[in-house]
Order: sequence, then structure tokens, then C-alpha cells
Amino acid sequence: MKPLIRNILLPFHEYLKGHMTLKMLKDLERTQWLTTEELRQLQRQKYKAIVAFVQENVPFYRDLLASQSDGVQFPYLRKNDIRNNFKRMCSEKANGLVRSNTGGSTGEPLIFYLGKRRISADVAAKIRATKWWGVDIGDKEVVIWGSPVEFTKQDRIRTFRDWLFRTRLLSAFDMTEETMFEYLNFMREFKPLHVFGYPSSIHVLCKYARKKNIRLDDIGVKVVFCTAERLYDDQREFISEVFSAPVANGYGGRDSGFIAHECPEGRMHITDENIMVEIVVSTGNILQPGETGEIVITHLESHDFPFIRYKTGDIGALSDETCPCGRGLSVLKAIEGRGTDFIVTPKGKIMHGLSLIYVVRDTEGIEEFKIVQEDYDKINLFLSVNEKFSEKHALGIKKGFSKRLGADVNITIHYVDKISHEKSGKYRYVESHVQQPYAQIHR
Repeated sequence: MKPLIRNILLPFHEYLKGHMTLKMLKDLERTQWLTTEELRQLQRQKYKAIVAFVQENVPFYRDLLASQSDGVQFPYLRKNDIRNNFKRMCSEKANGLVRSNTGGSTGEPLIFYLGKRRISADVAAKIRATKWWGVDIGDKEVVIWGSPVEFTKQDRIRTFRDWLFRTRLLSAFDMTEETMFEYLNFMREFKPLHVFGYPSSIHVLCKYARKKNIRLDDIGVKVVFCTAERLYDDQREFISEVFSAPVANGYGGRDSGFIAHECPEGRMHITDENIMVEIVVSTGNILQPGETGEIVITHLESHDFPFIRYKTGDIGALSDETCPCGRGLSVLKAIEGRGTDFIVTPKGKIMHGLSLIYVVRDTEGIEEFKIVQEDYDKINLFLSVNEKFSEKHALGIKKGFSKRLGADVNITIHYVDKISHEKSGKYRYVESHVQQPYAQIHR
């Protein structure tokens, strides 16, 4: 079946869609072995080409750059720039664009377009990364994703396509005990070679499997790919234990593309051929490897709807280390999460949400939780608990929070039956509604 999919069905599908994924994949499998300097040279060539293209063909940039003097650094692109100039962001040469949007987990969703070249590049990068783990085109795949179960004509076509390519979608929007039981039974019957999806949703499914004594370690899963959210160490360990398979972390987004993926040596490799990554502070200054700041990306294949020096709102750091795997691809040292995954104390100290997550996670009797910072001195903690939880545990959490945040922060615990996921299907443990200055991060 795999040769049929790889050699006939996928090329025919590519032809019908006007995509070039397989050609790009072939190029990526070659260029990953270039030296770091050779990859930088390739990036510079592509960057120069996309800048020249948008200056001539994209109204937003044509007007913006015409008003700037020569030598001025290419401006950063922010989400509001796209929202306010949506139509003018499209290339005048674009055709066959596909409308897309972010999940809106930090507020208003961002709507944008994807061209065929951009889509092909992202899919090729994903396939290359999965092949690092011995997973190839046509291998059985289960995807746990934020997708509603609907029955439109387009959804029926997509379902048939997934069936043809041996991919099955399990909706992260519909994870009740009944549906999770069905998911697990399906997975035992389908026997996927790999699982792909949100770490929080896969983690919940694994916890339910353990609760119901349903084994997943004997169905043949080779690797579990997690993306779209921060992957926490305890999630990675538990998912790996339940599936008896390694967990590979991925980083990217619908807007920013397939940015980086973990190789079997444990390094997060950036897709240098398609993506340029800069780490900056709020003043716009570029940081050196090892320094933490906001992640800014340029998607070098996004000509039809350009993302050039796009401020993602994510926090991370680059590394200058060489990976033992031998690839010349850059290494992303850390992905700390979104700016809103950080807590800012009344004294201005920036604290990663993990510092509070550890306090809650290590408390007995908690099923689910969410930490929301309403103001610098106000924290709301939402808890779904079982019979093992007591007032003593609640006092312990407040004491732990106060030790980290300071005694002048008001901590209120709200008990709920269930913690709701975001509209996108993702799950966020920490959400801050205060202004986030990007400075030194404290754990």
C-alpha cells in the first residue's frame, strides 16, 4: 500500500492541487546535510528574492517601503498589521489562495491566506521531520487535532482523502469519556505507526487509557509527534510510557509555518531552508544565541501572502551548538511558550508559568487546572478535583504561590467540574492578561 500511495496516489493528488511537495521534499532531504554556512547562504539568497518580490508585487510592502529611505532595516510585521491591511497583503500575482486562521487562543483569531508554494513547503518540512524517526509517506497515522466533526461536502472529501492516505482524524473538540473509549478501541484496531497532535489532548487520552487499563504499548506506535502547544516534561514521560514509544516535539503554527522539529538526538532543528528565525527584545534589538526573547520568523516561501520578520508572540532562544545527528540545520535551544504563558509580579519580575504549574501539578487530588492572571496582584486558579483533594491541599497551593509571587498577590481558587479547552482545541495551563515586558525570565 505504501508504494501505491508514495508513487501514484500522492503525485496524482499533488498534480490536481497544483502543489510541489514531493519536489520540495527531495530538495530538503539533500540540503539538510549542507554545512551551517552553506544553509546561511541559501537563506540569504531566498531572503533577497522574497524582499524583491514583495516590493514589486505586494501593495502593503510596495507602499510601506517606498516611504522609507534606503538602508532602513526591513520592518517587523505584527498581527495587527495583517488585520489592518488584509487585502493589501496579498500578492497581485497570487492565485489559488487558501484562507486560513489561527485558533485565537490569545484573543482575536488572525485570518490570512496560504499560497500553494507555502503549503507545499510546510508539508514537505513535516514529512522530512517524520522521516527522521522512520515514518514515511503512507504509514498509518492518527491525528488528534482541534477539528469539529461536520458533514459538509468539503469535509466528506477530506475524510475520503484521509482514508486514502491512511490518516485518521480524532477530534480534540469532542473528548468525553465515551468518545475517548471509542478513540482507544479504534487505535487498537487501526494500529497506527505514529500519532500526531496536541500534547495536552494526547496526554488526557493516555490518562484515560491508564484509568481504564486499555493498553497502547502493544499496537506498534513508533513515535508520537506533539505540536501546537508547549510539551511539558511530565507529559512527554507519561505519553512515552503509555505508548512505549519516543515523543518528538515540534514547533510551528498555521501563521508561522513548520518552524522546528526534534531529531532523535534530542535537538530542535529549524527548517532553515524555509524559515529564518531571529530572537529579539521589545526594543527590536536582535539577541545572540543563548539569550531569551521573542521569536521572529521570516517564511521564505510565503510570496503570495508574505510573513517577513513576523513577530510570533512566542518566547525562545537559539543555540549555536552542532547536533550529533550531522545535520547543518540550526538548533532552537528553548521554546518557553507564548508571552501570555508568563506571570508578571507587581514588582515587575517575569516568571515562567511553570513555576506555578509545578506547585499545582505536585498536589494530590487535582484532575485538571488552569491559572489565570487577571492583574499584577490577582491570580485566579481554576481546579477540577477528586475526593483526595482537601482544604489542606488548597492552603498548600496558596502558600506555594505566595512564596513565588509575593504576599501582596491575591490568590482565589475556583472549583469547577471541567476545565474548558480553547476554541482551537488546545489547552493552556497558564493565561496572563497583563502587559508582558520581554526581559529576564525567572523560573
